[in-house]
Amino acid sequence: MKTRVLVVEDEKKLNKMIADYLTALGYSVTSAFDGTDALARTGRTAFDLAVLDIMIPGIDGLSLARRIRAASDLPIIMLTARSGEGDKLMGLEIGADDYLTKPFSVRELEARIRAVLRRARPSREPSQEGIIRYADLEVDLSRRSVRRGDVRLALTPFQFDLLRRFLLSPGRVFSREELLEGEGDRSAETYERTVDAHVKNLRRVIGAPAKAPSYIATVRGVGYRLLEEDEL
Repeated sequence: MKTRVLVVEDEKKLNKMIADYLTALGYSVTSAFDGTDALARTGRTAFDLAVLDIMIPGIDGLSLARRIRAASDLPIIMLTARSGEGDKLMGLEIGADDYLTKPFSVRELEARIRAVLRRARPSREPSQEGIIRYADLEVDLSRRSVRRGDVRLALTPFQFDLLRRFLLSPGRVFSREELLEGEGDRSAETYERTVDAHVKNLRRVIGAPAKAPSYIATVRGVGYRLLEEDEL
């Protein structure tokens, strides 16, 4: 079955360029030109990924991402014409998996799509299988699901990958660069802010133990580590 991608971009030429390029590579592409239409389409079709421009008519891209994330774990890549970090960080904090700043090449966009989809789809590698129990969390690596008791926690693909990496090496300190390994060329500042936003979201979703502010500790000047259970 073809990978189904929703492209939400009000610039018709850019929308068509993205759609044509992805279609030629074998994706099934649905185009929307405003947020209201896009939201309706996500209710009718089970997409594998959404590409959302921030500045679109109707429901803006950030609001649309927030509403999609509230209803599902659909992977999201945000597009922004602004060079500042504000919109990018806001998108990540809402739950977007990645972002691109305009202008960008469609080849770069497709590379980001492949990277996000790799995270979203379960791997068949043996090391990815099995269930890990940590504190009050139960993490099924093969199904990519996280539960606290009978409640399933809604993690984005990137958040799950962060948690998985921490769980496989509790106590180990990871640099921000390690946590974004394989995510392409980015400046040091972008690495730092992107990882910080994703870790902040992950902390919010999984909560905190009774005697610590978070399961994930900040190691000043280096990165992050998951507390070992005897530290909780």
